Amino acid sequence: MFRPCYGGDTDDGGETARTAGPPRGRYRVCVAERQAAGKPVAGDEYPGQQFGMPQSGAGSAAGVARRLGALMIDWLLCAVIALAVLGGDKHQASVQYLAIAIFAVEICLLTALTGFTVGKRLLGLRVARLDGRPVGLYRSLVRTVLFLLVVPPLVLDGDLRGLHDKAAGTIVIRI
Repeated sequence: MFRPCYGGDTDDGGETARTAGPPRGRYRVCVAERQAAGKPVAGDEYPGQQFGMPQSGAGSAAGVARRLGALMIDWLLCAVIALAVLGGDKHQASVQYLAIAIFAVEICLLTALTGFTVGKRLLGLRVARLDGRPVGLYRSLVRTVLFLLVVPPLVLDGDLRGLHDKAAGTIVIRI
């Protein structure tokens, strides 16, 4: 699929013997081709690499599209529950506030107890602590409060962790 950029074979130490061109990372492909294929250009790094996660598959850092899909599922579920509890259009403002409250409780409790919400479970995602232990109520509460402020989840780092994940010491992974 990719063509090599520069010639060279691997010597016995695992390093690439460079016969021409600038130094490269582990992959033998051109930077322009990696970028076109959607691979990160900086170094040969990928989200979650610094935490020892695989590049793809189970245990890898979850992508933004799946996370947004899970968020939409969770929000719709909470809105339906709020509508069912309060009924009709005459209480529209109350329905919105109840939906937010249900959403906050769902995210906090389910993440603390199981590591995933309904939407995350359906889309194959899980919230995990970086040290591998269960998320717990305190970290889940910190993560949820910051998540509800809206801006922290929008500020992502190179590992696709929002500020709410950084503050809680968590990351969303694929299962």
